[in-house]
Amino acid sequence: MSTGGSRVSAPSAPALLEIQDPVRDRLDRVPGEMWRIVQADAPVIAAANAHLRGMKGKMFRPTLLLLASELGESPDGRETALAAVAELVHLASVVHDDSVDHSNVRRGQPTINALFSHQIAVIMGDYLYSRAVAELVRLGDFAPLRAFTAASNEMTLGEMRQLAAYDALSFGEADYFSLIRAKTASLLGAACEVGALCGAPAHREAMRVYGMQLGMAFQVADDLLDYTEVEAVTGKPSGNDLREHKVTLPLIAALPVMSPAQRAAVNSLFANPNPANDEIAETVAIVTECGGLDYARRKGQEFADSAEAALAPVPSSAARDALAGALRYVLDRRS
Repeated sequence: MSTGGSRVSAPSAPALLEIQDPVRDRLDRVPGEMWRIVQADAPVIAAANAHLRGMKGKMFRPTLLLLASELGESPDGRETALAAVAELVHLASVVHDDSVDHSNVRRGQPTINALFSHQIAVIMGDYLYSRAVAELVRLGDFAPLRAFTAASNEMTLGEMRQLAAYDALSFGEADYFSLIRAKTASLLGAACEVGALCGAPAHREAMRVYGMQLGMAFQVADDLLDYTEVEAVTGKPSGNDLREHKVTLPLIAALPVMSPAQRAAVNSLFANPNPANDEIAETVAIVTECGGLDYARRKGQEFADSAEAALAPVPSSAARDALAGALRYVLDRRS
């Protein structure tokens, strides 16, 4: 991929497994590091850990951290444990989010909230995070500790701002970008920055910016999937965000150009505690017709272009190529 201004989505998107190839050996060791860090004799924690271990994630944040550590001459040996910390901070936020949202299923598996209780989910999220911090203290380097705790603070503030937004349809573009910067981009930026600290400190700032901009593109693309991904059973858009009355960029962009009738249909959906599939499908069609999806795609591309620009000073290598490929993966993924 050229760094001279070409659009990052032009080549075909690589699979995540291809992106992970340069760091496969160390990435395969990350789960073992995670469960070493959080092991406990307490039966409930052990049971929750066992369940979480079975909910295999994509390990995207550890992948980015390990790739960033490869941009210099050689990583310093801390990177696998720090990659585990990055995933634990993410996992703690997932457990807390599922508890806040009262979600019962994630990736086809019951959540901690559903399998145990709301109270255990809250405490388990706290435990995962506290163990991650304890591992950072054990490693004895304040720079990764500062990066991850700053990201965790941003994630918490983002969640609080979202909960404080009572009128969903007044949530504007600036509010949305502030939210996804806090809840998603901050941790991706920290993971990339910490990875650079392990092997390429000269690229620390470039990788922080890359990770932040990648995170913005990641979340915009993720929110687009709610409008474009079709459920196998209904043959209609999944619309989970709309079902939960979450306002994301496609809807924000479409609202100002809706006709009165279209706006009335959207208002009706948001007034309905349990919107029907037909209501969701109608709102998806309205947002599409009003250009919301196209606008979100353009914004996602702009963030990816900014991430690509941050890679410009980084010398060519397999790890750099994989980081460039991650931009295409984020924009073009289907699930």
